[in-house]
Amino acid sequence: MIKDLIYMNGYGIFVWLSFFITFVVCGVVYLKTYKTLKKYEKEFASEIQELSNERKKIILKKSRVASQALSSYKETI
Repeated sequence: MIKDLIYMNGYGIFVWLSFFITFVVCGVVYLKTYKTLKKYEKEFASEIQELSNERKKIILKKSRVASQALSSYKETI
């Protein structure tokens, strides 16, 4: 029973190889996207650091995205 599932009448190698390649490609895309997101968060946090305190409060109050991005960033502002 399990053997039939793995071999799939001789087509198993193609099926399992395609699953493996798909998972590897999705993993690489995820890691690359995660790395890019962290880079942009760091750049955004450094730009916010350069602003005055009043301007920081105004931006964080107006922008929900900015407050979420900075809350996920490890360093506090």
